[in-house]
Amino acid sequence: MTLKEKITSHALDLGFSYCGIAKAKPLVDEAEWLSAYLERKPAGVFDWLSSTFAMRLDPRQIMADAKSIIVLLLNYYAPAISQDGQRFIIARYAYGKDYHIVIREKLDKLVSAIKTEAGEVRTKTFVDSGPVLEKAWAQHSGAGWIGKNTLLINKSAGSFFFIGILLTNLDLEPDEPEQDHCGSCTKCLEACPTGALEKPYMLNPGKCISYWTIESKDAVPKELKNKFHDRIYGCDICQDACPYNKFAIPNNEPAFVISDEVKKMRKEDWLALTEDEFNRIFRVSPLIRTGYTKVMRTVRILWHASETRANF
Repeated sequence: MTLKEKITSHALDLGFSYCGIAKAKPLVDEAEWLSAYLERKPAGVFDWLSSTFAMRLDPRQIMADAKSIIVLLLNYYAPAISQDGQRFIIARYAYGKDYHIVIREKLDKLVSAIKTEAGEVRTKTFVDSGPVLEKAWAQHSGAGWIGKNTLLINKSAGSFFFIGILLTNLDLEPDEPEQDHCGSCTKCLEACPTGALEKPYMLNPGKCISYWTIESKDAVPKELKNKFHDRIYGCDICQDACPYNKFAIPNNEPAFVISDEVKKMRKEDWLALTEDEFNRIFRVSPLIRTGYTKVMRTVRILWHASETRANF
């Protein structure tokens, strides 16, 4: 068994859904796309993207002796909570424990396994946490392609995946990059209620439900308040519309199981939620990073919008 095969075997044993290899080299095609994207000064992402522009395009500026990039996918798909109009919706990725913690633990174990196999090698790991274009490297490793909804899509398993990145000075045989399989489909663009997908492969964060319910500290624009469709944290609408997600299967990661307490919460329960209760219920959830004040602001906006519609 080759070292690459051993690394893949260890990754799958740790619960990762995919392990692929890309050569650590400058990203050429992505440089043009990223430059054009930043020229638009997109809300909420411009400063931190532009300040790390060069590092994002060349991993050797992060780790000078990097030769390979190991890309790991971790499935987080779960059937959506049954909706009857009486529940607020949180995105599937936030159903359980914060993925940063879960994947970081798995990456640390994988690094230990690699060092056992190959000796004292150099590594750097990233979980949505550094100047790395995760989706681009995932496509270069054969894990999937960046779809028209700007998310990574795997042809046989859909798009409900977290991405972990491991830079190493090991010279591993790279996998073949994946090709685009979106074809003429525009279901994700048509499904987005706010028009955030302004054209194929181009997301305007200033219209995105996920941006407004998770990241932005500004007031939600009036023209968007009635378009969140009960989503108080994140959004899965463009993913639910993607035909490739008919192949998605429920994850088997215990840390991602939604608690019965959260599953049963109705709109009135959210409205009555105190800060202490919020911190207890979501203490290891991605929601804790956004915080009680921000989440509850969204809850009240959506409650008020639904009450207003009911009175007409």
